[in-house]
Amino acid sequence: MNIQPLFDALGIQEDAARALADDLRAQITEPQTRLREAETHLEHLAITRKTVVALADRIPVQANPSDLPEHPDYPRILAVFNQTTGPPRARDVCEALDHELLPKNIEGARAKLKRLVKLGILTEAGSGNFTRQHQPSGS
Repeated sequence: MNIQPLFDALGIQEDAARALADDLRAQITEPQTRLREAETHLEHLAITRKTVVALADRIPVQANPSDLPEHPDYPRILAVFNQTTGPPRARDVCEALDHELLPKNIEGARAKLKRLVKLGILTEAGSGNFTRQHQPSGS
C-alpha cells in the first residue's frame, strides 16, 4: 500500500492550517498593539490627573484684597491655606493664627471660614473641613 498520497494530503492541510494561523496572528497583533498603547495612555492620564490634583492643593489661594472683609485675620487665614497640605478645620486655623483654643475663638474662625466660602474663595469639603476653591480650567 502506498501512503505517500496520504502524507501529501496531510502536508497540504498542515500548510493551509499554518498559513491560516499566521494570518490570524498577524490580524491579532495590530489590535493588541493598539490596546497596549491605549492602556498606556490611560495610565499616563491617571498619573497626570493625580499629579495635577496634588499640585492644585499647593497653589496659593489668590484673592483680591478688596474682596476680603476688613479684618486682619482674613489674609492670615489665606496664608494658612497656602502653607497647609490638607483641608484644615476651624480649630486648625485658630491654632495657626495663634488664637487661644477656646470655643469662642474656634467658632469665630469657623464663621470667618464660612464667610470665605460665601465669597467663593474657599469651599467646605465635608462637615467642617475647608479647602481652596479650585479655579476652572483656562483661567
